[in-house]
Amino acid sequence: MLLLLIRHAHAGERDPDRWPDDRDRPLTDKGRKIQRKVSRALGKLDLGPAKVLTSPWTRAVQTAEILVTELGLGTPAVQVEALADGPDLVRLADDIGDPASDASVALVGHSPWMEELAALLLAGSAAALRVDFPKSGVMGIDLEQVAQGAGELRFFLRPKMV
Repeated sequence: MLLLLIRHAHAGERDPDRWPDDRDRPLTDKGRKIQRKVSRALGKLDLGPAKVLTSPWTRAVQTAEILVTELGLGTPAVQVEALADGPDLVRLADDIGDPASDASVALVGHSPWMEELAALLLAGSAAALRVDFPKSGVMGIDLEQVAQGAGELRFFLRPKMV
């Protein structure tokens, strides 16, 4: 399976007056624009996922919705709590299910958890690999099972590349 790790798009700075609960902070217009470009680039590269899982936080849900819309996916993103916390491979494996070996699944989440998840899958430990994961960045990891050190990096698409 190809796992697409996607960091949510730009959501601006924290503002406790506007969003007392930071989980409610939405994307900015800039974030939406960049995410549309990144999503279309994935489509041009034939990297559209069969399934999209997202953190339930507003900015991640909005990022996932843009991905689904731009790629014309037939099913909406599914919100999973495991993407709003530190990486828990057992919970993520349960949420991902058992896709076909040639399927791709997108996981939309937050920093620093996306970086930790990438390190865990690629190097076996959340602290074993430092990753500069930009907003709207997409990392493609090939793996047969969701397990420590089981992944192989296929690509890392940074928004400035599109």
